[in-house]
Amino acid sequence: MRRIHPYAEDDPDIAAAYAYPRDHWLRLNMVASADGAAWVEGHSEGLSGRADKRIFGLLRGLADVVLAGAATVRTEGYRPARPRESWRAPREGRPPVPPIAVVTRLLDLDLGGPLFTEAEPYARTIVITTEAAPKERRDEAADKAVLIVAGEDRVDLATAVEELRGLGLGRILCEGGPRINAQLAAAGLVDELALTVSPLLAGGDAARILDGVASRTPLTLAQVLEEDGFLFCRYLREAHDDAAG
Repeated sequence: MRRIHPYAEDDPDIAAAYAYPRDHWLRLNMVASADGAAWVEGHSEGLSGRADKRIFGLLRGLADVVLAGAATVRTEGYRPARPRESWRAPREGRPPVPPIAVVTRLLDLDLGGPLFTEAEPYARTIVITTEAAPKERRDEAADKAVLIVAGEDRVDLATAVEELRGLGLGRILCEGGPRINAQLAAAGLVDELALTVSPLLAGGDAARILDGVASRTPLTLAQVLEEDGFLFCRYLREAHDDAAG
């Protein structure tokens, strides 16, 4: 891997390249084709590659919590994160793995699935839902996970982020999908976008990495890495451009 922006460097320190500038920080991590598709045949796997998977794993290791929408969790078959030797140093003083936090308006999740039954006690899965979710489902979720109720009919993501920070989970890595990304951007909660650009034209009707209400978040290009034709771009919200590096 090599750095091509803001300066040239071979074999950069990837963990340092993606270090969180602050304890409270929300990073989106997404992959897209060269023509902007967020998936191929419904999955992001078709856009990924060896280096992308390596950075995907590293970003999880750096985070306090991994946030994802229920549709992404179902489509991508989420399971709890597992400890990695490479995470030992960046996670020193923290649990060996970050918990997964799932955003779901009506709690349409398999609460008996591996994401809940296989999570370690120190990294219990977190469910973020609404008052509109059926009470019996909320009670079941509270028994099998850490339950956060944020909002009446729709998940209030600003409240959800504050609740996660209240649990000591300030470095938030959001892995999508495009709908939750759009909601986070519209709420002004996105500090950073880590975007992998895959050397592929996908076409079709796939969504972009933000799919929802229109909003504008000015970004500064802080870094570009390259390997095997994949570009790994790190964009910071302009208000945080002093935190690049």
